[in-house]
Amino acid sequence: MKKLMLGSLIAAFAMATVSTPAAAQLREYQDYEYSDSVVELTTVRVEPGQMDTYLEGLRSTWVAANEVAKELGHIEDYAIYANMAPASGVFHLMLVIQFPGENMQPSRERYDEFMAAWGEANMDRSNETVVNIYNEIREIQGVYLLREIEMTE
Repeated sequence: MKKLMLGSLIAAFAMATVSTPAAAQLREYQDYEYSDSVVELTTVRVEPGQMDTYLEGLRSTWVAANEVAKELGHIEDYAIYANMAPASGVFHLMLVIQFPGENMQPSRERYDEFMAAWGEANMDRSNETVVNIYNEIREIQGVYLLREIEMTE
């Protein structure tokens, strides 16, 4: 009986060591490093039948503001992605902005530069759109700040 139990324990241990991954051998900055740029990813759930309304609004607010920020060099790029298979209650869109790493800290200079290019009138219209339309037809589900992990060879 002891042999049977010992044999079962050895077999169980052998299976566990085969199926258990080896201890991590990668080292940060030797085998991988983080990108300098930071991606802000916002997930949005849109009310049924309101996708076109929301996208139309984004074109005149979020997209237009990001175009100004991109021209000023405050962001590297931006994009809107549609979730092609959303489950109930799950996000429909991802709004993505890629920032140069050095632009993640608040800056009065960048703010003033952006406002000079974007203007108070555009800011007021955008805020009005958010309050009067967006808050009725969409729900922000999450905002994430991400850095890409770049594997070295």
